[in-house]
Amino acid sequence: QAGRTAPAPSPQQPPPAEAALKAKAPPTAQLLYGTAGAAARCQTMRPSEAWLLLLALSACLAAPPRPVYTNHWAVQVLGGPGEAARLASAYGYVNLGQIGNLENYYHFHHSRTIRRSTLSSRGRHNFLRMDPKVKWLQQQEVKRRIKRHIRGDPPLIHFNDPMWSKMWYMHCGDKNNRCRSEMNIPAAWQRGYTGKNVVVTILDDGIETSHPDLVQNYDPQASYDVNDNDCDPSPRYDASNENKHGTRCAGQVAAKANNSHCIVGIAYNARIGGVRMLDGDVTDVVEAKSLGIRPDYIDIYSASWGPDDDGKTVDGPGELAKQAFEYGIKKGRKGLGSIFVWASGNGGREGDHCSCDGYTNSIYTISISSSTDSGLKPWYLEECASTLATTYSSGAFYEQKIVTTDLRHSCTEGHTGTSVSAPIVTGIIALALEANPSLTWRDVQHLIVKTSRPLHLKANDWKINGAGRKVSHLYGYGLVNAEAIVMEAKKWKKAPTQHECIGSSDRTPRDIHADKMVRTTTVTNACANHYDQRVVYLEHVIVRVSIEHPRRGDLQINLTSPSGTESQLLARRAFDISNEGFKNWEFMTVHCWGEKAEGEWTLKIHDTPSHMRNPERRGKLKEWSLILYGTAEHPYNTTSPHHSQSRMLEISAPKMEPSKAAVFQSQMEVVEEEEEYTAEYCFPEKISCDGPNADQCLNCIHYSLGSVKAGRVCVSSCPSGYFGENASRRCRRCQKGCETCTGRGRNQCTSCQRGFYHHQESNACVVFCPAGFYADESQKLCLECHQSCKKCASDPDKHILCKDGFSPLGAGCLPECQPGMYFSKETRKCERCHASCQTCVGPGKEACIQCAKEFHLHEWRCVPACSQGFYPEAVPSLPYKVCTRCDESCSACEGSRDNCVKCKEGFNLRIGSCITNVTCLDAFKTLCEIVKSKKLCEMKLFVQLCCQTCLMAG
Repeated sequence: QAGRTAPAPSPQQPPPAEAALKAKAPPTAQLLYGTAGAAARCQTMRPSEAWLLLLALSACLAAPPRPVYTNHWAVQVLGGPGEAARLASAYGYVNLGQIGNLENYYHFHHSRTIRRSTLSSRGRHNFLRMDPKVKWLQQQEVKRRIKRHIRGDPPLIHFNDPMWSKMWYMHCGDKNNRCRSEMNIPAAWQRGYTGKNVVVTILDDGIETSHPDLVQNYDPQASYDVNDNDCDPSPRYDASNENKHGTRCAGQVAAKANNSHCIVGIAYNARIGGVRMLDGDVTDVVEAKSLGIRPDYIDIYSASWGPDDDGKTVDGPGELAKQAFEYGIKKGRKGLGSIFVWASGNGGREGDHCSCDGYTNSIYTISISSSTDSGLKPWYLEECASTLATTYSSGAFYEQKIVTTDLRHSCTEGHTGTSVSAPIVTGIIALALEANPSLTWRDVQHLIVKTSRPLHLKANDWKINGAGRKVSHLYGYGLVNAEAIVMEAKKWKKAPTQHECIGSSDRTPRDIHADKMVRTTTVTNACANHYDQRVVYLEHVIVRVSIEHPRRGDLQINLTSPSGTESQLLARRAFDISNEGFKNWEFMTVHCWGEKAEGEWTLKIHDTPSHMRNPERRGKLKEWSLILYGTAEHPYNTTSPHHSQSRMLEISAPKMEPSKAAVFQSQMEVVEEEEEYTAEYCFPEKISCDGPNADQCLNCIHYSLGSVKAGRVCVSSCPSGYFGENASRRCRRCQKGCETCTGRGRNQCTSCQRGFYHHQESNACVVFCPAGFYADESQKLCLECHQSCKKCASDPDKHILCKDGFSPLGAGCLPECQPGMYFSKETRKCERCHASCQTCVGPGKEACIQCAKEFHLHEWRCVPACSQGFYPEAVPSLPYKVCTRCDESCSACEGSRDNCVKCKEGFNLRIGSCITNVTCLDAFKTLCEIVKSKKLCEMKLFVQLCCQTCLMAG
């Protein structure tokens, strides 16, 4: 795997795009970029020959690389590990075990298949595919994954003295250098947070576990070598130190402080591990294994790699890696969710766009960008709407870089790229988790959005979204602030339940014409009629599209939210000459974070054809869907909703229904045969024996343990999993799952083994708590939900499903109120909404969800009349009208935005249109303005007039 490195630009180099084209051009392209002789031949070439050459060059460049298949397979097997082992043996494979935490998925290896081939393997492998126990099988392809540091690092410089004074991005100790310390990392340390008890792992090419700056914090339990299938993540050494990347990233996060060596890590008391997975063939299995390493032990996974940043690749996680992400989010950190931090990419010179990277474009990852020390855009930076925040990193060759640990126990001052930024944020998140270990994966994203600041970061596209936050496609919500995050984390209450709403799905095909825009709108109520899907306040927004197009890089895609926030989902990419288009590709934006979800969304697709393409060839938008993620309640309320509801609904819980006992019994298995217990033998317990050995007892003082076949021993008390039967003075095995019990029955357990929960009313041990109960992880008990909940999670008031007569609100269930009313937390009863509201979540007019009759929705308030510059527009599926802005030249309009009745200063009203005030001696020019503003030029009556006037007037 090649690192994401590139030589720094110099003043003598040609423009980046042209230089990159030259570097990538095949020999034929010398006619375009080659010697003077080649240029001369180009000048004498006939137009038809030149056009044929361009077509041939385009076809040559467009040929996609052939996949490379390995001798590894991912297999979904029905029947568990035993069945998987049987199948592997029967068909000549080696079973390398379950793939991470993905149940029923196994990693098979076939040593007699070619290790790397451009042809997929058939023959004997088809027999495995046809086996009835095999549900799914996939031969693994090699994926190109690039380390996101900058190519062409300067020669390594070794230091014997501490390098704290050179860490310009963390403190201002050296007055001779420019310094930026706005990330406030030392201020977080001064508040007592250094990453204690937080576990971080670096997914990369390994880490040097013996490095003096890492050895004290190194955690072998957070480490693994996926490339060589062993527990040592140490990198492979060679003359060029190719595998230095992971060690550099690890030092940024958790280098030990005050040890007289190299640097200070941001979370210098955190535990650091490494997963070696980039120093070999990267397949879907390799990625899934790496993402699933000990999710209940590791808190944060930091990744500074991804698909090739060449400006033409569209790639993301495979099926198994996607499942590994979802598993980590749902079950990692004991249900709080694993935290995945990702570098946004270094394809800026190639005009790449990180929305074409399915890792940084995922709602499950925290995508981090970079800024130079002067607040400028680095030359390698990619822009996209999925970037959440920014840290400092390197810039041009004359700007400061990042100091960190390096291979062979050394240090470097040359760490570069967005590879720098992901570990910095990883370290800062570790400080936040020390301040509040209960933060969920979504809480962490909320904290970053809330505390990051634009400060001096320079970008032309800073805008304020509908929630009042500044956001940019270059920098997300700005520089991370370590002190602000730990302070906010300490007092943070868990964010409300995440809801997912399919806002719309449009399968109407639309042609995409060259140099024209496809504009399609949809109005959504954000699932207001489905309590478990309703999204009022947005987090992530996904647009899933399928597009056919002759040259994918010519497309630009933008999304506008109901609040008017525009997200650029895709920019033009000069090197992307693929004709594959997009097939259910998901573009994601965080620019609408905190905005209201309900209203009109607009998708715009613009096709700007390059000179390499025939502009007559059209594309087609086949279908698109809008997927909204967010909450039904505001996430920044100071009081936790489920806490207040638990006080509000304190009613004595009814006793368990007799019918529920059957649910527990259905989960239990038949009592197994008694097995020999291999504990220490207690010889003084014998009364009589048949020999000197412990298994030759004939009678015991207290209890005998074992069976006639295996032999018995005498013990003073029965071990875990057994109970003492006094009549026979024997240890009998408890029901499976019981750690202690009073008898052999299913309902005689008093405590449970690991992986089981104890239901105290039925005295049974179960794997899953049934409906009406939730699993208490700390006590390993099944406790009853609140009487309003049909199903619940981690505490009795955190609802999953409410009983009839109750509706979900936040984490709990509230009594349902009639239309036009809401449930008041203060009075604990249903109160009437404001007169302007049809439905609401509170008493004020700003709490409306839908407007009452005769009221209009105006900038998320229900008003009797639209303000100046707006007109009431009827919207399909809404019972009320929405105030829509008039044309920019109108101060008042009626019926539509273009039908002006009053103009702004500097404009004159002419036949319903506002035109610029000009002194015009030629009446035709004034008439032409009216014709153009009304789009009448295509009507037969005006054809001749337009030809004579519109062209004259420019």
